[in-house]
Amino acid sequence: MAKGSIQNKDSFLNHIAEQLGRERNTDVPLPEWEYQPQWDVYQDKTADELCGLFKKNSEEKDTHVLETTKQQLPEMMEHVMETYGGAPMVSTDDERFGTYGLTDVLAKNGVHQWDPEQGKENIENAKAANIGFLFSDVSLAESGTITQFNDKHIARAVSLLPTTYAAIVPKSSIVQRMTQATERIHKQVEDGQNVSSYINFISGPSNSADIEMNMVVGVHGPVKAVHIMVLDA
Repeated sequence: MAKGSIQNKDSFLNHIAEQLGRERNTDVPLPEWEYQPQWDVYQDKTADELCGLFKKNSEEKDTHVLETTKQQLPEMMEHVMETYGGAPMVSTDDERFGTYGLTDVLAKNGVHQWDPEQGKENIENAKAANIGFLFSDVSLAESGTITQFNDKHIARAVSLLPTTYAAIVPKSSIVQRMTQATERIHKQVEDGQNVSSYINFISGPSNSADIEMNMVVGVHGPVKAVHIMVLDA
C-alpha cells in the first residue's frame, strides 16, 4: 500500500496538545527493550524442524497437511481437486502458479482465476466454489498459520468463501512465528516498498467455541483447510 497524505494532521495534534495543557511531542523514539524473548522462540530449530512444527500445529487444528515436491506438485493439485469435490473451483491471480508449473492444471480443470476486471462475478464464483487455491506468503511454524498478502489480484475471498481453502506452502516461506512475519512487513516499509493493503493470517478451518463452549466448524469461513507443503521450494 503506497503512502498517502494525511489532511490537517498538525492542526489536529496541536489542538489535542493544547486541550491537554502541554506542548506537543514531535519526536517519539521507539523504546529499546532490554529483554526481547520473542526473538528466542524456535531460534535453534533447523528448516526441517520448522517444517515438522508447522505440520504438527496445522494438523492439531484439523487442517489436512500434504507433502510434495515442486516436480510432483501438479499431480498433488489433481489429488486435492478429486478429494475435495472438484469443480467449481477458484484461485488467486498469482504469478507463482505459473512459476510452479500449475497453469495447465488450473486451466484443464476449469478453475476460475481471480480477475479484477470481473468485479462481483469473482465473488459469486468464490461463493459457489468447492475449493479455493492460493499461496502462503509467510507460514508460521508456531501456530500452523498461513499468511496472505492481499491485493487486487490476490483476493482474500479466495481463502474465505469456498468450502475448502487449499494453500500451497513453500518450505522457504516457513518461519518461526508472528515475530518474523511482522519483521518482514516492517522491512518492506523501511525499504520503501508498497505494503499489502490487507494481510490475512489464517489458522485452519473457520471455527468458534463462543456459544456454550461448543466447538462449531465453518461458522464464518471454510469448513475444511488443506496445506500443501512443497519441501524443495
